Amino acid sequence: MAKNQEVDNSRNHISHDTRIQGDIETSGDLRLDGTLLGTIRSKGKVVIGTTGKVEGEIYCQHSNISGEVKGKMIVAELLSLQSSAKVECDIHTGKLAIEPGALFTGSCSMGAVLKEMNSGPAVERQEKTA
Repeated sequence: MAKNQEVDNSRNHISHDTRIQGDIETSGDLRLDGTLLGTIRSKGKVVIGTTGKVEGEIYCQHSNISGEVKGKMIVAELLSLQSSAKVECDIHTGKLAIEPGALFTGSCSMGAVLKEMNSGPAVERQEKTA
């Protein structure tokens, strides 16, 4: 189990002068200050810094966005959009926090819809939108 704990506690950082075209998959946390054209899959937290740009999809437990995201985001727990964030995407999340000044264009589904996606079919569906 010590090996799993190391993986779970890992932190990855992609600097502002890095451009990646492809997918990133990690069981740890990820901070992106560069540019990514592709998909991020993380079992931890994904942070997009003020210079960070993502064009694609993000799947993670928690996320904090200060940069730009275009595409789709599925965040199991809390998604925070900071005042400098520019987000154009469809969002599915457990909870959403938006600071004044953040720009958000797209759709947002919160709560039960995400839980159903993770746990399989449900008898009754409820959807909360913001």
